[in-house]
Amino acid sequence: MDQPLRKFVGVLGALWLSLGAAGFAYARILGLPAQLTAPLLAAFLWEASFYVAPAFAALRDAAARRWPPALHAAGLAASAMAPYLAYTLPVGLFDLRSAAILLLLVLTASFWFVAAPPGKTADFAFIAFMAAPLLLRLFPALYPTPVAGLTLSILGQLMWIRLGIWAVLTLRRVEQIGFGFWPTAEEWKCGFRFFLYFLPVGVAAGLALGVIRFRIVPLDWPLATAYAAATFFGMLWVVALSEEFYFRGLLQPWLARLFGSRAAGLLLTSALFGLVHLPFRGFPNWRFALVAGLAGIFYGLARDRSRGMRAPMVAHALVNTVMRLFFA
Repeated sequence: MDQPLRKFVGVLGALWLSLGAAGFAYARILGLPAQLTAPLLAAFLWEASFYVAPAFAALRDAAARRWPPALHAAGLAASAMAPYLAYTLPVGLFDLRSAAILLLLVLTASFWFVAAPPGKTADFAFIAFMAAPLLLRLFPALYPTPVAGLTLSILGQLMWIRLGIWAVLTLRRVEQIGFGFWPTAEEWKCGFRFFLYFLPVGVAAGLALGVIRFRIVPLDWPLATAYAAATFFGMLWVVALSEEFYFRGLLQPWLARLFGSRAAGLLLTSALFGLVHLPFRGFPNWRFALVAGLAGIFYGLARDRSRGMRAPMVAHALVNTVMRLFFA
């Protein structure tokens, strides 16, 4: 086993152990029987395996080099459908209509860069297509739950995130966007610096527009620290990872080249970033979209300074964590 594969297996083993323990504990809290716990846990472990895979450049390069594009896309589509089937079939929640819609979405995303003629139109259309199911909130309707209060749409959201990332990195072969789950020391510093730059501006704008208000969370320090850490890394590796990949990783440099101006790329990307937040807490939430667009400017400046998407990931995750902890 070569070094990159050993590293992936090591990360996967640690991830499976931690998720398995957390999953069993959560199932006990909910009182789920074993016949429900096993397929649900299998679905999440499968999805977690593919979610972290794009972080390993050696795996992406090997897949792109060894598999013809059509076979590669077919495998990608199969991996995307597997978690859905892993839990809906054993627990009797499989729905042919939902599965057909999901399969159509997955096949379109997987084969996009195989079938579509290369160029800016296909690139921008792909980003719009990948945003649509999330903005329309399709996954809660497509991923049924066997227990009230247990939301399984996160399976679809995680699948959709890594499906798009893998397709762009291995089938579209976009390079030099700084993709990764763990920032370098300089990227941590850069992201933290632009978080500090935005914080007073964002808080002032949010309070003035009535988007946020201060709140005190009554937690003891150990619990508050654990909650803050869990919130931050959840934001970093899901929300910030996906949004920064498309906005600062792809759109900002593409628009800058299209218009021949870094400033145009920054401002247009920030405006689009604000617009996709219109549905937040009731459409159209223009006030929140304005604050989000303002935040996008600072994330974009972090991207230009660091030449990658991981510094804006840090700034983005810190902003979301602070807002979640101290504002309502």
